[in-house]
Amino acid sequence: MAAAAAPKRWQFKRPSVIPGFGLTLGFTIAYLTLIILIPLSGVVWRTAALGWGDFWAIATDERTITALEISFGAALIAAAVNVVFGVMLAWVLVRYRFPGRRIVDAAVDLPFALPTAVAGIALAAIYAPNGWVGQLLAPLGIKVAFTPFGIVVALIFIGLPFVVRTVQPVMEEIDREVEEAAATLGATRFQTISRVILPGLAPAVLTGFALAFARAVGEYGSVIFIAGNIPYVSEIAPLLIVIRLEEFNYAGATAVAAIMLAISFAMLFVINLIQAWSRRRYGYGV
Repeated sequence: MAAAAAPKRWQFKRPSVIPGFGLTLGFTIAYLTLIILIPLSGVVWRTAALGWGDFWAIATDERTITALEISFGAALIAAAVNVVFGVMLAWVLVRYRFPGRRIVDAAVDLPFALPTAVAGIALAAIYAPNGWVGQLLAPLGIKVAFTPFGIVVALIFIGLPFVVRTVQPVMEEIDREVEEAAATLGATRFQTISRVILPGLAPAVLTGFALAFARAVGEYGSVIFIAGNIPYVSEIAPLLIVIRLEEFNYAGATAVAAIMLAISFAMLFVINLIQAWSRRRYGYGV
């Protein structure tokens, strides 16, 4: 009797909030598995076949370390520069109306549409010692093309749209009345920017930084034409991978790729943690 009187919980099935959730979730997992997880697993599997000793020898090779330092160092510098000037450019596009604004707004997306090889050739021609800009910098002792400085310039070029297009929609949602209220309460312009505007933009700025950094780390086409590709000086890690493949050293290529994958994942994980903290701290995007 007690068993018969017990409620039959299986009769009350809670409907899904989103119709078709199971189907869409299955499709998402399958898509990510085919496009991302399987290729990355192939890199890890091929690297594991090397053995720890061979992998450590490749990882500690001076040429590999230098290429990784150049790639990640230049990507960090370029992403940081893009954060500063990208936020300024987004501010101008959102808060001001001026002749040619639409042209400037469209020009921001140019690196998205322009083939990277074309961008690299154009930058190399402009910043070469006899180029339009390079010949002006040469008397000052500043050499851009065929140096690590040129790598940073190329990465700034291809990464700027990621910051601008990430920050711009969030900036458009900030009401001007918030700034006016801060000014009414006696806040200076610097205090308004640092305590009212920037906290609201922090998650978007970090997202733009992460996107620009991730794009810059794996950039190849626009860099090889302006970098000079000198080993131990201006050779990036993606180029080193291509060189190893051309030498039919597939194990060495996958080992460098696995190292880049591990470092990129760790840095993006830290950036996501900071982004989540900023959202909880300032109460935006929750």
